[in-house]
Amino acid sequence: MSTTVTPLKLVAIALGMFGFAFALVPLYDVFCDITGINGKTDNTPSLSSAAFDNSREVTVQFVAYINPDLPWSFDPEIKQLTVYPGETHTINYTATNHSGSDAVGQAVPSVTPGLAAKHFNKIECFCFNRQPLEAGATAQLPLVFYVDPDLPEDITTLTLAYTLFEAPPSP
Repeated sequence: MSTTVTPLKLVAIALGMFGFAFALVPLYDVFCDITGINGKTDNTPSLSSAAFDNSREVTVQFVAYINPDLPWSFDPEIKQLTVYPGETHTINYTATNHSGSDAVGQAVPSVTPGLAAKHFNKIECFCFNRQPLEAGATAQLPLVFYVDPDLPEDITTLTLAYTLFEAPPSP
């Protein structure tokens, strides 16, 4: 009797482990939304800030990463900008498709330190939409943002990083 029970237990354990691993991504997203950690930014447009704090400056660093499977280049026009909280700024990222075929990219943002993520507001962002790019073409991808004046005083530098992935084809 134990020879039948053992394989069934092993199958049940394997299925349970698979289900747990499958559920980790949505659970992680919910956890990050609740706690505001891990630098996940909101992927919805913000309104511009009505408040403006010129009594302090915040340094915003811009970083771009690209998935190695995507034959594109992807860079911010500037690496760093000093801003006043509440002040709206526009910068561009440049993407170039080096392949011989059309492709679609999707940028995923993150902010460090993680506690600053909820204070980094994107009014307009290329990350809200997929970015189609023809073979050999280059595009300017705009980002309009402001840092919320409620950013904790001890955070004086934050880093906005985008990772660009190839997006699956549209249905």
